[in-house]
Amino acid sequence: MYAKKVPGAILIGIVITMLIGIPMGLTEFRGIVSQPESIEPLFCKFQIENIFTWNMLVIVFTFFFIDMFDTMGTLVGVCTKAKMIKDDGSIPRLKEAFLAYAIATTVGASIGASTTTTYAENAAGVAQGGRSGLTAFVVGCCFMFSLFFSPLFLSIPSAATASALVIVGLLMVESMVKIPFHDFSESIPASICVIMMPFSYSISNRILLGMIVYVAQKLVSRNFRKLTVSMYILAALFVLKFIFI
Repeated sequence: MYAKKVPGAILIGIVITMLIGIPMGLTEFRGIVSQPESIEPLFCKFQIENIFTWNMLVIVFTFFFIDMFDTMGTLVGVCTKAKMIKDDGSIPRLKEAFLAYAIATTVGASIGASTTTTYAENAAGVAQGGRSGLTAFVVGCCFMFSLFFSPLFLSIPSAATASALVIVGLLMVESMVKIPFHDFSESIPASICVIMMPFSYSISNRILLGMIVYVAQKLVSRNFRKLTVSMYILAALFVLKFIFI
């Protein structure tokens, strides 16, 4: 269906796979509507006494880098798919994107939710033509209403969503054609990023490793022009992160 450019092909595929899974015993129907659980037990339950401790510093440092590079990696991938990257490689309105993410992360943590982050699955929406803030707003509203239909969504087996993620991965791989493979100081760090994504099961770890290899490769190649002071500092911090955290 996707090859035939059928609108909503990925969503239709998920629904069809879910229905096929019913007679095969893969789909466990859990109902349709339910009342969302109260957030009162977790809402603003902060441990103030642990703020100025070494453990808290390590946790904040770790989550900061994980969240920031998870978001950066997803933004670059999705914006590339949406053809929103400028000629100089910059992303338009990046400050606003990070601000929205920071607010969502803070609010999500305050209500006791898992760390709010961006997801590469957004490429599926981009592929269907969604590129504006209106698209994001409508999707956000749908997520809010989905709280009342959680049993229905929990009935979708992983076999249905995993196949859709294969298509999403294919959409993200498309940007690899822009890697200058003739320049090994560029292609080797990029290859490390690609390889470590499935092996480490983390977007942030592959970016951290890619940055370390990038700086090391440029130093070995004596190509210092593309290195900045911030790159040296980040590479050193990333090495310390893998050693001590």
